[in-house]
Amino acid sequence: MTNKTVLISGASIAGPALAFWLSRQGYAVTVVERSPELRGGGQAVDFKGATHRAVLERMGILDEIRRQQTGGLDQTIVDAEGRPLAVLPGEFTGGDVEIRRGDLARILYDRTSSDCEYVFGDSITSLTETPDGVDVTFEREAPRRFDLVFGADGIHSTVRRLAFGPEAGYVQHLGHYYALVETGETDGGPAVMYNEPGRMAATGGPKATAFFVFASPEIGYDRYDTGRQKEILAAAFEGGGWRLPELMEMVQRSDDVYLDSIARVTMDGYSTGRVALLGDAAYGNTLGGFGTGLAVVAAYVIAGELAAADGDHELAFRRYDEKFLGYAKIARNANAGPFLAPPTTLRIKLRDQMFKRRFLLRGMLWVTDRFATDITLDEYPALARQG
Repeated sequence: MTNKTVLISGASIAGPALAFWLSRQGYAVTVVERSPELRGGGQAVDFKGATHRAVLERMGILDEIRRQQTGGLDQTIVDAEGRPLAVLPGEFTGGDVEIRRGDLARILYDRTSSDCEYVFGDSITSLTETPDGVDVTFEREAPRRFDLVFGADGIHSTVRRLAFGPEAGYVQHLGHYYALVETGETDGGPAVMYNEPGRMAATGGPKATAFFVFASPEIGYDRYDTGRQKEILAAAFEGGGWRLPELMEMVQRSDDVYLDSIARVTMDGYSTGRVALLGDAAYGNTLGGFGTGLAVVAAYVIAGELAAADGDHELAFRRYDEKFLGYAKIARNANAGPFLAPPTTLRIKLRDQMFKRRFLLRGMLWVTDRFATDITLDEYPALARQG
């Protein structure tokens, strides 16, 4: 057991997953989150392969995830008249088990909130490493010192910027944007997806969330300005067919709109001194299909390596870097934008044809499973004892 103090920035998935393991080793864990409360909703996330399942089982949350899973619904691709063209199988988008991000965040929060300190509505403003720890200042809270600091705060990570340098050095815009819009419906009907060159809209299913992707050069805007995000979406889908005018009206009425770039994070290492990154902050690839699994496995590995190194963070972080630089390689290659919103009518047709050829689909599923299991998952007896 240890009496060391840890600060984790980010209360979505990676942060609470790491808090789960570290608190069970005796670390005094504080999680700081910019949002004023735990965020619900969001897109569905999934786990795939034996490695992901093994970590969830060791956390004791796999059965609960299965109870709340969304089911990986098939999605019908339609033309402008609503006629079916192809079916995007649920097994392709939903992995072995799929759950809404907000529901998974709640599961992790419920299992850590009694043992960890959560600070909502605040953010880190500076990190100063000393021989004895890291001095941290916040937007609202008083300054504090921690033994270790972890950035689990997404692609636009504040911790990464403060500890490693400006975002532009690590984050690459991949030519598309995506948006999630809560429609307020409890049942949005069948799950459908519609394409025009360079843009895609999808809606339907339980607790409907409208989902949009569109091609665009990088746009400068305030990511916390909902009104500006609505303007960008309206401009991107102006003049569209199918139900796009109706969906744009729903966007304007919604109080829950999230717009961001499809982007990739590329780093040569995920730690410096007493600071380490995990999840999208370290190897994010928007809509790449592996982010949640990478985050949960990383939390287990970091905590396990700290236990194996008897708290020697330098050794533990070095081992984490060595294990994850290879495992996270899928995040350095995928680009979901051209797949979801192909640039031409021909490319849309070719993409749709793939789903009519089961052998191609099986091949893609085999590849994704191979990437998801491409790491040696150590047992870490100390975690088993404490878990």
